[in-house]
Amino acid sequence: MRSVLLDSGPLIALFAVDDKHHARLDRLIKKLSRDGLRLLTTWPCVVEASYLLDIPQRFEMLHWVELGGVIVYPFEPHNLTEMVKWMQQYTEPRGREMDLAEDSLFWVASEAGILDILTVDVADFSRYRLPDKRVFNIL
Repeated sequence: MRSVLLDSGPLIALFAVDDKHHARLDRLIKKLSRDGLRLLTTWPCVVEASYLLDIPQRFEMLHWVELGGVIVYPFEPHNLTEMVKWMQQYTEPRGREMDLAEDSLFWVASEAGILDILTVDVADFSRYRLPDKRVFNIL
């Protein structure tokens, strides 16, 4: 079974049928699911997606999470020490920044060794390097 990280952008696109990424991501998830797929995300990604989705798509997404459509990978408060260091490392003065949702996926990748990611934030995830210098495989 293939494990893939799910960023908030694709999480939104899966439920917002008018999103420009909806059709492509829907097809990709269906294709990947044929061979066995385990989607993983974090609570910061779910919260961000929930905030940005309109009603009723917000409730549909939350129900999908509840039913196990995606596994929500937990982290503990003590994990924030390392996560804040990464956020500081990848935040440029008056430029791009690593937000908590992205950072939480970076943390899961470093903890679980999962490099495959569904994201629409290609620019940022292309520049991130895990502590062991591995890069994300953006799907």
